[in-house]
Amino acid sequence: MKTYKSVTYLPCGKPQAVTIQYLDEGDGPVIVMLPSLARSGRDFDDVAPRMIAKGYRVIRPEPRGVRASTGPMKNLSLHDFAGDVAAVLDHEKTDPVVMVGHAWGSQPARMVAADRPDLVRVLVLAAASAGKMLAGSQEKPYSRLRAEIDGSGDMALSRDARLECLRKAFFAPGHDPAVWLDGWYQEAHDAQSYARINTPIADYFSGGDVVPILDLQAEYDAVVIPNIMKAYLGDRVTEGIVRDAGHAMAPEQPQAMCDAICVFAEKFVETSGTGSK
Repeated sequence: MKTYKSVTYLPCGKPQAVTIQYLDEGDGPVIVMLPSLARSGRDFDDVAPRMIAKGYRVIRPEPRGVRASTGPMKNLSLHDFAGDVAAVLDHEKTDPVVMVGHAWGSQPARMVAADRPDLVRVLVLAAASAGKMLAGSQEKPYSRLRAEIDGSGDMALSRDARLECLRKAFFAPGHDPAVWLDGWYQEAHDAQSYARINTPIADYFSGGDVVPILDLQAEYDAVVIPNIMKAYLGDRVTEGIVRDAGHAMAPEQPQAMCDAICVFAEKFVETSGTGSK
């Protein structure tokens, strides 16, 4: 049984309070993990304990509309979702953190770094679409397998149809997509999709101006166009790859994902080497 914490705050200039539920486990430098579109921080259940064993404290905020995180859900921007994460870190009075955003989660992760650079020491973008294209491309950002991504959590579709969506969009060959049949939150999907479409890419693309970035790509990712972040941001970006993984990454290769993030983080933070309380 996981024990959740929560923080309730009133966003500046907004009339309604927001409550964000989060898991907070381990001791040491803080790694924050933000999940994919319409999904929960529980997607990292196999990754977080491995990080804790390496001497990290892992905080996993649940986005609004997921589990017990609540607040207004209409007309949100990525600034709003980033503010929710910042409220957790302010409440916990953390030092600057290693901010990990998986897939859609890379967008609020970058937005936190842009809006609140005091909170972020390192950015890790895991299986993350950049949001821009290389010069000359006729493809639109965030457009690959859009129907399959959205269909994966569409409960109006048959189980077989959803499995096919999951297989195409999220999982590498030979991996079982059924592990992601559950754990989808439609209200969060709608709010997060709206925020992605309606927040200017310039607000968050670079994650501020200075923090080092690990662009952690999956070998068989059918959604993400690789190598774009480095093309735009140069030496700020280190590229890494998780072998035998698709866009889902965490349920497919939890140890490899953990190791890649921790090896990069250790260049900028020190740990005790143990996650015991």
